[in-house]
Amino acid sequence: MRVVVQNDKKGLMVGAAGLLAVAALMSGCAGSDSGSTTRPAAGQPRPHKPAAAPDSHAALVAAAKHWGLDAVPLRAPAPPKVKPRITARDGFEVDGQVEDDLPPVFTTIPTRQKIVFLTIDDGANKDPRFLRMMNDLRVPYTAFLSNYLVKDDYGFFRTMQSEGHTLNNHTLTHPYLPGLSYEEQRDEICGMQAIMKKQFGKAPTVFRPPYGNYNGDTLRAAKSCGIKYAPIWDEEVFVDHWEYREWDRGLHPGDIVLTHFRGTDDWDGTMVDDMRRFLNKVTREGYAVARLEDYL
Repeated sequence: MRVVVQNDKKGLMVGAAGLLAVAALMSGCAGSDSGSTTRPAAGQPRPHKPAAAPDSHAALVAAAKHWGLDAVPLRAPAPPKVKPRITARDGFEVDGQVEDDLPPVFTTIPTRQKIVFLTIDDGANKDPRFLRMMNDLRVPYTAFLSNYLVKDDYGFFRTMQSEGHTLNNHTLTHPYLPGLSYEEQRDEICGMQAIMKKQFGKAPTVFRPPYGNYNGDTLRAAKSCGIKYAPIWDEEVFVDHWEYREWDRGLHPGDIVLTHFRGTDDWDGTMVDDMRRFLNKVTREGYAVARLEDYL
């Protein structure tokens, strides 16, 4: 059985057929919660305009200044009327990928537009200032949640959802999935699907394997749980630096960017600091932030 492993220390993808050298990124998703002060969000998520909806330029200028950005984030173009065809990235396939129509693992969305996609993993840190910042700036993002880190405050993520952001599956307990049996992997993924349906109103079709590690059983289990896509990432942003998968160490149209719900317990800074670094770089290089699910 082929196992695909992301390891940022050695930059290797390991499979039964041999070793594929890639500048892979492994993220330590588990972390402690630095505390939570959230706005209440009872009941079902209220309708909300998409995060990329146009606001007055003056308001966005004021928001960018308030949050310490170098410039107003660029607005993403309208989503494509015809969705791009998403396939597994070369070298990231598993045995039976095509024959069994398994969810593709990919790091970039096929597009020529200068857009990137912000994805945030786990749910450990719950900073209300982060929610306000991203809402003020109308920047879309996708959250991949692990239940053991979010169960103390589902309301924080309901607020996020009500503001137009998407919540997706990152397993119940964030294990190393290839080390588990098929049934154990299925329990992790389907169990999180059930919790998300109960807490957030629907089970997602998008799943990210913890650490970016998976095998054929992972994707078969995910498919059985209703998952259609398994995006990982091309770059990762931290509060004090960036890490890159590609040799050129740069952004590319359609890249998926990873960060984590982290705060001063884990980083030398806050989620707001992390987002400031992210937004300043992508804006400076002429990229807008688009909503991942608009392209799936």
